[in-house]
Amino acid sequence: MTPWALFDLTGKRALVTGGATGIGRMAAEALVSAGADVMIASRKAEACVAAADEINALGGPGRAEGFAGDVANEAGVEALAGEVRARTDRLDILMNNAGRSWGAPLERFPYDAWDKVMSLNVAGLFALTQALLPLLDAAASDADPARVVNVGSVMGDVPMGDGAYSYSASKAAVHHLTAILAKELAARRITVNALAPGPFVSRMTAFATADEATRAKVGAQVPLGRVGAPEDIAAAMLYLCGKGGAYVTGAILPLSGGINVETGPAIFKEADA
Repeated sequence: MTPWALFDLTGKRALVTGGATGIGRMAAEALVSAGADVMIASRKAEACVAAADEINALGGPGRAEGFAGDVANEAGVEALAGEVRARTDRLDILMNNAGRSWGAPLERFPYDAWDKVMSLNVAGLFALTQALLPLLDAAASDADPARVVNVGSVMGDVPMGDGAYSYSASKAAVHHLTAILAKELAARRITVNALAPGPFVSRMTAFATADEATRAKVGAQVPLGRVGAPEDIAAAMLYLCGKGGAYVTGAILPLSGGINVETGPAIFKEADA
């Protein structure tokens, strides 16, 4: 087997939620470049269509198509699942990327920030996976499982609320739910893994990554000295979704430049001074 064959996705059918911008867009472009046909869905149909057109213009072997899909409530999940079923009879790859955040100081953090964030980031992720199980089952086999990739966050692993309390808690829930679903769906030959990104350029992090100077300041706080790049997402997705990742399930893959292993102060350092 050639090295490239480990990441070849020719003929695969994929859905990326929240795929018009940010990490979802990076993933969709990578999947198309490896030969997959990718459905891009988010609340704004026009943005999804534009993203698909731009990805297709790159000339990759796969194809992208964009349409509206909102997983923030039950009706939206049902509508999106119906759109997917109308387009394919199987789903090889589901990337649950759609999400939202909310930032406010602890004393002023609003009650409704919990329902709005948890409904999309956790309940919507679960409900969409549930609704699409028949299509994932149709694509699954012993040698080549169907793949679910959830998008968590390093903030779901490291206690850094940073004003985004409901977001951090929701991503911790995504990580735990990933492990539960990995255990329960293994017998159906569906792998379930999660990415745990640190700072990447996206609409959600525009306040901290929108310009080069701010990105440099943020990147300087990351152990590896930079914010994430599209290639970091692409490589992770092609690994988890390709032949090379067929034996991996329940993994929370840290894409945070080392933030995930930061610890407290070296409390015994002074003893050796």
